[in-house]
Amino acid sequence: MLIWAGLWRKKARTIFTMLSIIVAFLLFGVLQGFNLGFVNSLTSLSFHRLFTANKYSMVEGMPIALATQIATVKGFSSISHLTYFGGFYQDKRNSINAFAADVPVLFQLYGELNLRQEYADAMKRTRNGAITSRGLGERFGWKIGDTVPIGTSIWTKKDGRNDYQFEIVGFYDGIGPTGPDGFYINFEYFDEARRFGTGTVHYFITGIDDPRRAEAVTKAIDALFENSNNETKTQTEQAFAASQIKQMGDISFIVNSIVGAVLFTLLFLTGNTMMQSMRERIPELAVLKTLGFTDGEVSALVLLESVLLCVFSALIGLGLASLGFLGLRAVLGSVSMPISVIVIGIGIALALAVVSGLPPAWRAKRLNIVDALAGR
Repeated sequence: MLIWAGLWRKKARTIFTMLSIIVAFLLFGVLQGFNLGFVNSLTSLSFHRLFTANKYSMVEGMPIALATQIATVKGFSSISHLTYFGGFYQDKRNSINAFAADVPVLFQLYGELNLRQEYADAMKRTRNGAITSRGLGERFGWKIGDTVPIGTSIWTKKDGRNDYQFEIVGFYDGIGPTGPDGFYINFEYFDEARRFGTGTVHYFITGIDDPRRAEAVTKAIDALFENSNNETKTQTEQAFAASQIKQMGDISFIVNSIVGAVLFTLLFLTGNTMMQSMRERIPELAVLKTLGFTDGEVSALVLLESVLLCVFSALIGLGLASLGFLGLRAVLGSVSMPISVIVIGIGIALALAVVSGLPPAWRAKRLNIVDALAGR
């Protein structure tokens, strides 16, 4: 009760300090959550799969016929391909992460997604079929059998229209080769309808027998097309994803810089709050010592007040960050706040509380009763 009463002695100051800590840990939770999510997604990627793209520009198409040559490389097990379609549903703000592929083969390469065989068979039967993530289907209310119009600002059709009609034939769970919310269509249907770029793809995805030979296989694939009009760059799936993230900048450095600056500023704020609170309560602390409280007990009261302020506010901020991740599922798929971020956040809050609370706690411990009561 003494700790709680001391914390709320100046309600306005306490509320504003708590709000500052809440916002700081909300920012920490969101940024570090995304950062760790990127890292975890990279470490979970497979070395059994290789990505091959144009050596000089990933937006440049490669002839689909190159797949036949790649299949001759020793260590090859299977090959698929992806062509970026993009597009939007109903409104340009509803962007769709759509790709054209030989879908059944692609999902065989990504066996961890456990695509039901009936959905793969339906894609073979339905030229304008589409398989999408369950999260994307729930976002737009799609059901199997629905025909959905997907507009595009890139792939104009031969008839001059920029809308394609796709029939939803199945859903998948998990994170596919293009992220949490993919939309996959039959390459043959798309290739026949588009006005330009016919017969080209953006990426080849190659499955290999032995991940220990990944480097040798990547070099062998690129050697096939060296000094040709279609030079390639082949990487493991993990290296390919890392290079894509690097194009957006060093995420870890940016996140850590922002969080570090915020927490450093917060340290001064909470330290100033605790020192000011302690100065205002010097007579009260002297009375506690007079009543029999030891020096250690008085300093512990001040330190625990700092811990309560920081940890309680940090938990609220981290809780709001977790709710924010739930709200972003409609956009980013099945994402959640990593438990490790919450644990680290609580640890930082404790450290912040100790560092900002130790100076006033030490001063309270050394407080002289006579001088304090005399106002000296």
